[in-house]
Amino acid sequence: MGVIAKLKTIWKKPTAEAETAKRERLLKWRKEPVVVRLENPTRLDRARALGYVAKQGIFIVRIRVMRGGHRRPKRVKGRRSKGMTRKLVLRKNYRQIAEERAGKKYTNCEVLNSYYVAKDGKHVWYEVILVDRDHPAVKKDDRVKWISKKRGRAQRGLTSAGRKTRGLRHKGKGAEKARPSRRAHSRRQ
Repeated sequence: MGVIAKLKTIWKKPTAEAETAKRERLLKWRKEPVVVRLENPTRLDRARALGYVAKQGIFIVRIRVMRGGHRRPKRVKGRRSKGMTRKLVLRKNYRQIAEERAGKKYTNCEVLNSYYVAKDGKHVWYEVILVDRDHPAVKKDDRVKWISKKRGRAQRGLTSAGRKTRGLRHKGKGAEKARPSRRAHSRRQ
């Protein structure tokens, strides 16, 4: 069994030592800022599977997202019935929110992919793989140079998490209303 495969099994079935290490890690992460740039990925097996390579121009960022319901911004003026409700149903998963925030923080980079790291009662942590679109090493690499032409993938819902939220994981029968988007389908009717 190789190193990556061993890491995968440890992550899926953690030992007692791994559980204590995870608890200590969470205590440290809660005190850190929301966005933290990392030297190495926490889950090397997952990062490698999603396209991470240890080279210049590709790096990892850990994002902390608050769990629970989302809220509308507080109304400033007027008194309308729709302005009274503060509850907001976003239809976005936490992973997509994390990717969007990473893309917003690092404007010269594009989100390649992301993966789950940990969660507690209040927060969820994701690690997002970012690619510097203008870096010469990225432009030479055939595996990732396509991303230099894409702008705002995370904001437009073109990453894996975004496509899942938009219902684009399925094709054919049963998925007729998903393409090109749910909104476009409803306007066509």
